[in-house]
This record gives sequence, structure tokens and C-alpha cells, in this order.
Amino acid sequence: MKKENLNNKDIIKDGDKYLMSTYKRFPVYFVDGYNSTLIDSEGKEYIDFLSGIAVNSLGYSNKRVRDAMIKQAETLVHSSNYFYIETQVELAKLLCENSFADKAFFGNSGAEANEGAIKLARKRAYLKYGENKNEIVSMKSCFHGRTLATLSITDNESYREGYGPHPEGFKFAVFNNIENLESQVGENTAAIIIEPIQGEGGVNPVDLDFLKKAKELSKKFDCALIYDEIQCGMGRTGKLFAYENYGIEPDIMTLAKALGNGIPIGAILAKGDYADVFTPGAHGTTFGGNQMATGAAQAVVNEMIENNIPALAEETGNYFKSKLNEIVDEFEIATEVRGMGLLLGLQLSVPGASIVSEMLERGFIINCTQEKVLRFIPPLIITKEEIDEMIKNLKEVLGNYK
Repeated sequence: MKKENLNNKDIIKDGDKYLMSTYKRFPVYFVDGYNSTLIDSEGKEYIDFLSGIAVNSLGYSNKRVRDAMIKQAETLVHSSNYFYIETQVELAKLLCENSFADKAFFGNSGAEANEGAIKLARKRAYLKYGENKNEIVSMKSCFHGRTLATLSITDNESYREGYGPHPEGFKFAVFNNIENLESQVGENTAAIIIEPIQGEGGVNPVDLDFLKKAKELSKKFDCALIYDEIQCGMGRTGKLFAYENYGIEPDIMTLAKALGNGIPIGAILAKGDYADVFTPGAHGTTFGGNQMATGAAQAVVNEMIENNIPALAEETGNYFKSKLNEIVDEFEIATEVRGMGLLLGLQLSVPGASIVSEMLERGFIINCTQEKVLRFIPPLIITKEEIDEMIKNLKEVLGNYK
């Protein structure tokens, strides 16, 4: 079939006709990008403060990542996990030697990584204690994915509606409430799963004392402490991994999003006996860990470590946070700034969807979560000048809401 040259209206019309309606899309599509800027089909430029939902942390023109992708496209994109894959081994070594972990497993997405982490924790509990120790305790306001199991540990009823019956053995504790956490964890707990900073939940950082209690309970009841760092990991908080801000290591950690800078990849990292639970046939993946994904991810991690990108994110994030606090001081509808590094949220007293749309018209991509939290997750290479420009425009938009 001959490909037709479609204009903007045709792309949007055909998209609405042929794509399932899982997203409320803006009438824009992008054709190019550089640094922290995206370019749409009409040549308009947008400074991106969403970075593909915390994915393109090195921006849109990183030479090291691009060259790694080209190299793999010209040699091998995929073989299979029945054979050793050099880039997979090298990436696993790189992540383990720069974290708490002993071993890694690679899949294709964050949801898949969390699904595997649940399986890992339950399998270890089953092998040691039998089938009754199977409960997974997650947190209120969390988000862990869209599969049936990860929906069961995601605190959003609208996401789960219509997909029942749901898997059993999942419970919720109130985030940062020590007493409530203690009431939910017990002899049948196989794992406690926590986002060090809840992204979709409204940019809520975990309290140090709460994390200490979670670690204490995981030791007391011999269950896994899992950190979901899919959104907050990979340099975003000012450290390579968010848990480093707290000094409390997990047993298992999941990664995705920024790990591939746009190439789909997820990872499970584990230490101790958790690292040795999976045996041949216990878990697997067709595409996970292939040459393209792990080659790109290896370039991402090396770029972040060798150029100290996390430290840059910390410095720029502190500057950004100070500018957002200026907005809180100036505008009544802005009530609080939360987060760390370049994962920041501005709490509003009014819904933020229209603000997001107005900023898009001005050439700035921002996001709203939990209806009233403007979320800022730009590429970690965002500049202070770009932040200043966005803040100036955001103040002008918020001025209409006084």
C-alpha cells in the first residue's frame, strides 16, 4: 500500500479512527528534538518539562546514546536470552557495581519490572515459609503499573474498575503513617513496596522515619523491602538512585523509564538470597535485555556516571525549587512545593488541567497529576535559563486565576 503524505489534520483524524482511546491526546505531534526541546510538525518549539513522563532524562540529542543505538541497529538488535548478550552482561555489572544489588533481570517496562519483583518476593517467601506468606503491602496514593497484579498494588479505584476479579494478597498502608504500616505488615507479608517519591500520586517524598520503620519491619518479618524507582530513579533526585538520599537499602529495586532514555527497558535489581531465587524457567522474557535495549541503557548509565548528571540535577533542582517557592509566595492558589532534584510538584488549590493547556500554547510542556498538582520532570540537562523562561510564563498564566 502506497504511503500518503498526511497533513496535521489527517494524522489526528486517523489517530482518532485507528488508535484505541486510552489517552486524551493534545492535538500535537512531534517530528524532532534537541537538548530539552521538542519540535512539532509545524516547526513550533516546546521546552519540555515532562521528558516523556520522566523518560528522556538526557534529552533528545545525546550523542552517546544515539551512537549506541546506531551501533546496535547496524549489528544486532535482538537474539534471545538462550544465549549470553554482551551488552546485557555489561549493563547488569554496571548497575550492580553502582548500587546495593548483586544481580539484575531485564524486562521491557516498569510494570513488567514490578510484576517480576512481586513474583521474586513471593517465590522467595514460598521457598522459605510455604504458600501462606504471600501478602504484598503497598502504599496509599501509589502507582506501580497497569497489569492486573500491578493494578492491585496501585491505589486508584478508577484504574481497577471493570477489570475484576483481581488477584488476591494485596494490601495498602497509609503512606508516611508508621502506626498504620505496622498494622498492615505481619507474618504473612512477603514484601513491602514503596516509591521513595510518589510521582503519579502527587510528588510525595517518603519520610525517613517511615522508611526506617519499613526496613525494621522487613527484617522482623523476613519479607522483602522493594523500592519502585521507575520514576524517581536514574539521577532524578540528585543521586543515581533515590534510596541513596535516605541511606536505607532495599532488598529489591525496580527501574525503567530513564534507564533507556526512550528505548523500552525495565530492570529488577536484587541482593542476597533474593538475587538467587529465580532459576531457569521460573521467570523469563522474549524481548527483555536484548542488544538494542541494553546497549542504549548502558550508554545512559555511563553518561550519567561519567558526567555526574545526578549532581547537575541536584543543583538545577534546588534552583528550580526556589523559583517554584517564589510562586507560592506570590500566588494564593499555589500552596506548596514538594519533591527533590528534578522531580517537583506545585500543589494548587484549583484544578490544573487548563493551566497545562495554556502553557502548551506558550511552548512549554508541563503536567498535572492528582488533579491539582503541577508536576515538573524535565530532562536532567534542563538549564536555569529554560527554567526562568518557563517560570515567567507560568506566573503570567497563574495571574489569570487570582
